[in-house]
Amino acid sequence: MTADRRFACTACGRCCTGWLPLTLGDALRHAGRFPLAVVWTPIRQGNAEFQAASRFGLTVRLPNRKTVAVRLMPTAYQPKSFPCPELTPAGLCGIHADKPARCRTMPFFPYREEVDQADLLIPRAGWACDTSEAAPVVYSGGRIVDRTDFDDEVASLKKDAMLLRMHAEVCLAANRDVLPALARAAGDGRGGGHLVTGFAALLPRLKSSIVADFVRAQVPVLQRYAALTQDDPEHRTYHRNYMDWLAELKPVLAATEAG
Repeated sequence: MTADRRFACTACGRCCTGWLPLTLGDALRHAGRFPLAVVWTPIRQGNAEFQAASRFGLTVRLPNRKTVAVRLMPTAYQPKSFPCPELTPAGLCGIHADKPARCRTMPFFPYREEVDQADLLIPRAGWACDTSEAAPVVYSGGRIVDRTDFDDEVASLKKDAMLLRMHAEVCLAANRDVLPALARAAGDGRGGGHLVTGFAALLPRLKSSIVADFVRAQVPVLQRYAALTQDDPEHRTYHRNYMDWLAELKPVLAATEAG
């Protein structure tokens, strides 16, 4: 039996940095705030996250004949040292009333089975989460006590899964570089490899009215982050990606404005 775990957020803001996985709805709604990408994460068989990744993503057979589950996450994609653009100087969330599902569900993670969440309640180094006896019990017997936000995020991920899976299958069929890139990510000895692709390839699968609003909101954000990472060797990959994605979106923006 899993011991009861206590946890409370102290609003220290220290988890509000770097990549933020999003539901598709959150990504579209916050396109004017975050630079967006799709992150593909191969999960090897035997990993505790394999089954959940299979449900929400897809399984892929690699050139070495091994099968991996691929987690597909729309993501607020910024350098891992960058704070969330909506984090206030006081360390508080500037969009608390409309913050993404991932922020509401933290520290729980729906890409894991519910019985495998206990270690997520151990604060990372530097985080000021409260796990003392004064904090409420949030996890008991391998079950999340107040599961409203967790269940809402799971429901959104299930809703997104078909579109994201279709997107991934088209990318795999149309771009012969994707499968080798996934194989390299799966072979990362640290077990944390990723493939990052632009959001533009998702747009043909969205309603045209959504696409127009998305592009108008996203282009200025990518321009801002491209400027922030320019001439910074540490963030060269981010800068290149932002510039590439701008090149993909600007013709769409021009067509939108012309129409």
